[in-house]
Amino acid sequence: MRKPGVLPVEIETEVPFHDVDLARIAWHGHHLKYLENARWALMDSVGHGLDVMLAANEGWPIIDLRVSYLRAARYRDRLRVRASFRAWEGALTINYLITDARTGERVARAQTRQVAVDMATGQMHFALPAEFIARLEAALRLGETR
Repeated sequence: MRKPGVLPVEIETEVPFHDVDLARIAWHGHHLKYLENARWALMDSVGHGLDVMLAANEGWPIIDLRVSYLRAARYRDRLRVRASFRAWEGALTINYLITDARTGERVARAQTRQVAVDMATGQMHFALPAEFIARLEAALRLGETR
C-alpha cells in the first residue's frame, strides 16, 4: 500500500460529455486535468498558488507522472480527487487518489514529482523555494494543533 501523504485536500468533479468516447468512457488523458485541479487546490491550501509562484518568478514543471487506472470513469460519474503532499526535499512529490464520489470505489491513483525553475533563466533549482517550505511547515504545525 502506498504511504499516505499529509495535508490532504479533496475536490469533486463530474465527467463531462466532452471527456468521453463513444462508449461513454473518459479518455485516460483527461484524468490528468482532474489531478491538476486537485494539485492547485492543494498548493492553494498552503498559500503557495499560481499567483505566489508567478510573483516569485517560479515555474514548477512536472518531471515525473505515474498513474494506475483501476476502473473506467464514465460520463456523468461524480469523481472525488484527493491530493496530498508526500515529499518535499529537492522535488515536490504529490500523491493522488480518484474515487467514485457516490460509491467510494477507486478509479485511479497517481503520483507526480515537480521541481522549481527560475522562469527568467530556465535554471532548475535543486531545492524547493524557502518560502514554500515555510508555508508547508506552518500548515503542518497548524494541523498538529487541531
